[in-house]
Amino acid sequence: MSLFGKFLGVGGATSASRVLGFVREAMIASVLGAGPVADAFYAALRFPNLFRRLFAEGAFNSAFVPIFAKEVETNGEASAARFAGEVFSVLALVLAGLTVLALVFMPFLAGTVIAPAFQDTPEKFDLTVLLARIMFPYLAAMSLVAMLSGVLNSFRKYFLAALAPVLLNVVLIGVLFAAVRSGWDPRFVGVALSIGVVLAGLLQLGLLVYGILRIGFTFTPKRPRLTPQVKRLLTLAAPAALTGGIVQINLVIGQIIASQQDGAIALLNYADRLYQLPLGVIGIAIGVVLLPELARALGAGEQKTALTLQNRSLEFGLGLTVPAAVALALTPVPFIAVIYERGAFLPETTQAAAAALAAFAIGLPSFVLIKVLQPAYFAREDMKTPMWFSLVSLVVNAGGSLAMFPVLGHVGIAAATSFAGWANAMLLDWTLWRRNQFRPSPETLRRVLLIIVSAAAMGVVLFGAWHYLRDSFLTSNILIRAGIAALLIGVSMIVYFGLALATGGIDRSMLMRTVKRRRSSGAEQ
Repeated sequence: MSLFGKFLGVGGATSASRVLGFVREAMIASVLGAGPVADAFYAALRFPNLFRRLFAEGAFNSAFVPIFAKEVETNGEASAARFAGEVFSVLALVLAGLTVLALVFMPFLAGTVIAPAFQDTPEKFDLTVLLARIMFPYLAAMSLVAMLSGVLNSFRKYFLAALAPVLLNVVLIGVLFAAVRSGWDPRFVGVALSIGVVLAGLLQLGLLVYGILRIGFTFTPKRPRLTPQVKRLLTLAAPAALTGGIVQINLVIGQIIASQQDGAIALLNYADRLYQLPLGVIGIAIGVVLLPELARALGAGEQKTALTLQNRSLEFGLGLTVPAAVALALTPVPFIAVIYERGAFLPETTQAAAAALAAFAIGLPSFVLIKVLQPAYFAREDMKTPMWFSLVSLVVNAGGSLAMFPVLGHVGIAAATSFAGWANAMLLDWTLWRRNQFRPSPETLRRVLLIIVSAAAMGVVLFGAWHYLRDSFLTSNILIRAGIAALLIGVSMIVYFGLALATGGIDRSMLMRTVKRRRSSGAEQ
């Protein structure tokens, strides 16, 4: 399968999760709005998610995959199975200790890290502590899921690992349906959602175990020991964990500051969920596929193949995220209103969340660029350079949030997150260019310029259409609103893709080859 086809496969699985995620978030918005229970739930969930990104996904996607893939190719599956067993045991031990400590010290963590300002509202603070304690074991399950995903990705089996997050949304949607039917009070809904999060983590772990068994690969957990291979993994994983979790760290910084404004955490989460759709579908697809492919190419000394992989990834990423960023920045209101505005989610809540979405959208291409550029470091086992750049972006994010929050409120936090993303992406790109490890080809640079021009033209048409339809949209019911939003999306896609394909901003030959392969595989099935 071509690189583009692999991106589409992972992106398709991720899209299913993101669409269900919108259903989930819309239901939470309807049931809880931007009230204290929503604030408490999202604040509590952010904490295990932070550690999951830092110590699981970030570390294993960047450190475990290159080492494990090399072990498979160099020493065979038996040696790789021993390494996997050693890593599994050490990881399980660390997770068990971390979970116990977090459960004991959760009030302290909630008061210093999760949401310090909640202490001014004791009832909300106590609920946050309770929900965080319930959900923290989710970290252990998802960390093991991340490891098993790394094993599958190393064997070039991407789809099942990308599909696993669907289970979280399915479980939480089920909980919300039960809440609506039974008329649960908001506090009980928060507790039920937290229990659902843990159950979903266990189901995802079971799915990945099935995936490992399906490819015929098994390993036996060993007595936890710091073997040379495990030490090497930990050495690489420590800076990689910080680097891989930069988005989550920035969001937590924003959460701490936002806890001073009632409803701000929920508003940022609703906006974050929407702009994460293109980021998740495109950025995650690139991150999951590019690292193992690049590691194999560099390991085999195929420098030309490595450069081609990076150029195609850059074109694919920017070709889809630049127009998405333009659309979300210029017309955030219809997207927020159609997805969220019902029940406890009022029109003024829509305006507040839309402002945050526009600010987040400015940074969308930068986060996809990070997904394209970081694997060039990780595949060479250079974990420290991206770590230092991540720390720079942390400073930019924290300083920007503190400076803009008093003036712009929650919108300033979203804008600071975007500025931090661009700082990180530019440093990564400049350093690769200086080291002569990646310089976009003239053809790629030409395509990127045409992508930007096509997206700008689309933005002009979209903004004019929204200006014309805005009053009708704001005074209509949900069906007409959905129709207007679909019309805006359709017109934007026709303008952008028409121009991008006509000018060559999007590689038509690559697109046609991928479509033909997928049709052929479908016919064979």
